[in-house]
Amino acid sequence: MRHIPRLSVGLPVYNGENYLAEAIEALLGQTYADFELIIGDNASTDGTEEICRHYAARDPRIRYFRQPRNIGLAPNHGFVFRQSESELFKWACHDDLFGRELLRRCVDALDEYPHVVAAHAWTAMIDGTGAVTRAIAYPLATASPSAAERFRSMLFANGGDDDGAVFRSEVLRRAKPLGSHHHADRTFVTELALQGPFHQVPDWLYFRRDHPDRAERACPTVRRRCANLDPRRANRFRHPVARLFGEYVWAYISMIRRAPLTTAERRECYRALAQWTVSRAGRDSWGEVTDQPAAEVDLTAMSVATVVAGQEAA
Repeated sequence: MRHIPRLSVGLPVYNGENYLAEAIEALLGQTYADFELIIGDNASTDGTEEICRHYAARDPRIRYFRQPRNIGLAPNHGFVFRQSESELFKWACHDDLFGRELLRRCVDALDEYPHVVAAHAWTAMIDGTGAVTRAIAYPLATASPSAAERFRSMLFANGGDDDGAVFRSEVLRRAKPLGSHHHADRTFVTELALQGPFHQVPDWLYFRRDHPDRAERACPTVRRRCANLDPRRANRFRHPVARLFGEYVWAYISMIRRAPLTTAERRECYRALAQWTVSRAGRDSWGEVTDQPAAEVDLTAMSVATVVAGQEAA
């Protein structure tokens, strides 16, 4: 009988040979060991398959799946989660790095705070070489006991890498899977925040890599970003930009209807959504991808090599 670990880490990837090995090394080197790594290879055409099979042969915690065709980031994102039977789940990006203590600290936080639905850590940006370039501020009120306050902050504040948190799987199963409309990642995490508060581990343990092939850089337009999530969105006749925006707003409306809220909380969420919509009417900001605000931190004291497995000789 296959051992079902307490935590599953899902890693959807497409043509990630440049940084994939580093990400896998960082995950396999975690101090928390009761997890599996589920890799969903989205029909990569570079050396991704070879890298994945190499590590899968070395470590039985890895389960490798290869899609027969490129189904898009969003379906592959959902695929790796559906392969999991674990109590906890985390998505990981193939080009990011993770401190050795990230999984343990997040799991410990979920154990300590049963009302919390997700746990994540402070985020810093790194470049292609793994050098820290910027520490990210976190302006979101996702730790608030008020669902309406969490929702409002997700609408109006820019920041957070909560989609890389460790989640309770039961919460993920209640939420609508990641979509492919404009800013689908934002609406996905916002729905999870309506389910309950998040906890942030006060330590620099998540390192998000910025490079020219990063999705936000490689896909500068609304349509290209949506087509990256699902190739069918490239059809401008079936999926005009107006539809991609309309589904974005509708996702907020529908999540409020689905969420376990009181009548008063639901009313406050609808009020916040109306204010947010009016504030963006006639503006160009609907389509922008903006950088997250920087935190006031001494970067000279922050070294990836000291906290991330596999980076010691970097």
